[in-house]
Amino acid sequence: MTDAVDAYTNQICEVIVGKTQAVKLAVACLLARGHLLIEDIPGVGKTTLSQALARSLGLKFQRIQFTSDLLPADILGNSIFDRAEQRFVFHRGPLFSQLVLIDEVNRATAKTQSALLEAMEEYHVSADGLTHELPQPFFVVATQNPQHQVGTFPLPESQLDRFLMRIELGVPDRPSERAMLLGMDRREMLKELKPVLTTETLLEIQIAVRKVHASAALLDYLQDLLEASRQRHSTGLSPRAGLALLHAAQAWALMHSREMVLPEDIQAVGIAVMAHRLGHDIQQPGQSGRTLADALLHSVPVP
Repeated sequence: MTDAVDAYTNQICEVIVGKTQAVKLAVACLLARGHLLIEDIPGVGKTTLSQALARSLGLKFQRIQFTSDLLPADILGNSIFDRAEQRFVFHRGPLFSQLVLIDEVNRATAKTQSALLEAMEEYHVSADGLTHELPQPFFVVATQNPQHQVGTFPLPESQLDRFLMRIELGVPDRPSERAMLLGMDRREMLKELKPVLTTETLLEIQIAVRKVHASAALLDYLQDLLEASRQRHSTGLSPRAGLALLHAAQAWALMHSREMVLPEDIQAVGIAVMAHRLGHDIQQPGQSGRTLADALLHSVPVP
């Protein structure tokens, strides 16, 4: 399994050069059955990374461009009266895909953003009193522009909490940027990507992730982090955040061929899992979520 994950990760790194850590976090999020939020300024490769994640998988892919006039039915689907059958028939929207790229999620209004909540958490959609199951695996990758940009609607905390991780790409270092300038166009590279993992293999790996052992001492360390966050911050980490941190650490351990979770695994994924959950602390205004998460990881002793 590790070899398949390595091949998948390496292929994406051929497109997104100089961002190995961000790519590995994105892959860990997928293996942990979470959803990924990529936040950064335009032009640093958010959409390219999302498309590389999708094209390197043999999954049904759909891209949804969020705009201010997008309605919930535009992504979920709606019921249309069928004259031949004399009844309303539900027509599935683009959300019914295995990997969904939601581009610029904070360009849409809160009403449309909230339409994602049930799908991301419950893996089904309700319409006209009926429940429609989403395909498996189901992985949402959303890109987001910084909130200070014109035409953005901040994601509510309940929506942010549905994302297992939030990562940033940033600008590449000088050698990586030179490689991009001299190399093939990224769009052409995306066209040449072939699936590395099948649906069956991905589902097997996701099941294996949950079986990675977490010792009592490791769980003590995890709970110490949760308790410290609740004591120091107005918006401390919830039990769901604790589960997200554990599952992400299990995925990170499996990616590194380990059968048990180490404190280093929690620290590796900690900022990506915790930062967007701590970023609304009214007791410490002006502090970014990354700063608060990093301080939390440094303040809690490792067993």
